[in-house]
Amino acid sequence: MSSLKEKYEQLRAGYPETMRSSLVLPLLQFAQEQRGYVVEEDAAAIAECAGVPTMQVKEAMTWYSMLSLEPRGRHVVKVCRNISCSLRGCERIVSHLERKLGIAVGETTADRRFTLLEVECLAACDAAPVIQINDTHHDRVSEAAVDRILGDLA
Repeated sequence: MSSLKEKYEQLRAGYPETMRSSLVLPLLQFAQEQRGYVVEEDAAAIAECAGVPTMQVKEAMTWYSMLSLEPRGRHVVKVCRNISCSLRGCERIVSHLERKLGIAVGETTADRRFTLLEVECLAACDAAPVIQINDTHHDRVSEAAVDRILGDLA
């Protein structure tokens, strides 16, 4: 595992000196990969590396939905709730996942295996309804498909 400073040095080569603030998001993503979520201490360290105010990093931490300020499950299940997915039954998929996992949206199972989230868009409107588990998209999902997908994760 490399440190935040090592990651900064690695990333910095691809950015002009005047664009150091553009490193905030990739560094936040790196910090999250290391721990599973980001914390206040990350904001200060990233601000120092990128040469930006700590508040700018804290704003990014709370703005982007792909960042978490608290631990999540090993498998993060995101259900798209945008118009295309809504018209094709994402509410039904959410209800099914809540029953199947025994948690509500925004919660994590007691064994920390799953976190269930609703997100605004997964950029696959033509394949609605869509879910994403970790980094894998699942298109045109049904309750039966959800059961198969979750079964494969066991």
